[in-house]
Amino acid sequence: MTTGRFVLVEGAALHVVVEGSGPPVVLSAGLAMAWFDWDPVAALLVAQSRTVVRFDRPGHGLSAPTTAPPTAAGEARRIAGLLDALGLAGPVTVVGHSIAGFHAEAFARLYPERTAALVLVDSSVEEDPRTALPVGVRTGAARLLGRALTAAGLPAALGPLARRAVVRASRTSSGDLPLPSAGGPPAARDLVRRCYRTGRVWRGALLENSRYPDTAAEVLALRAGRPLAVPVTVLAGYDGSAGRGALRWLARQAGLADRLGARFEVAEPAGHLVMLDRPGRVARAVLDAVVR
Repeated sequence: MTTGRFVLVEGAALHVVVEGSGPPVVLSAGLAMAWFDWDPVAALLVAQSRTVVRFDRPGHGLSAPTTAPPTAAGEARRIAGLLDALGLAGPVTVVGHSIAGFHAEAFARLYPERTAALVLVDSSVEEDPRTALPVGVRTGAARLLGRALTAAGLPAALGPLARRAVVRASRTSSGDLPLPSAGGPPAARDLVRRCYRTGRVWRGALLENSRYPDTAAEVLALRAGRPLAVPVTVLAGYDGSAGRGALRWLARQAGLADRLGARFEVAEPAGHLVMLDRPGRVARAVLDAVVR
């Protein structure tokens, strides 16, 4: 299991892992996930002569928290700042999973000259983001809840267990890698404990989630004024069932691909954590994106 180094970007110490050589690929995981969730995909890309950059957003993984609430443009700027700090000036393939799909798309729209391709892995989709509560109320509530949970000792007591439960619920039993209850999770137990027993990760996830509708609305606004000028792939996870929820999610992913003029691909069977269920499928989508 690889740990990396820390780079100061946008006022926060980001944990980043850089491996391999060749055309660069940036991998950004979903809400409350960490760099090691990309381990299987990163290994496949490094074997195909790619420079793979994995990083933890503020409050995630091993990265330090930040006081500023996240925005789509801010996270795009953070990716650009990280590439600057690493000396990677050439165009990169940027890959975003779940909520990080918003950040990756924003980067591709705001920094087209620095983008070789965009790959969205089971990305968040919001056709008409709305919320009943003002942004200040949501942000304040998230901070209060995070502090309360930390003071109560819940992260230390339940953090790794909660992580394990979320990973299991977000995967399919027929994936390429074992589920947490069948041979252990892909992530090393000591790293899971190091990350998820801290209130920092809980607070970071709550703060990012509180700004979810605002980030989605920001991306919709960018689509109106900042056209995509790079190849785009939307890779959806599908468990193969005929359930209404699964089919509706697949249809929404296909709709996202239509709106972005993207190539639409399906990883099956796979849960939301496609990079753990079908790492080979994700790696192939990344490699094919630039070729197209």
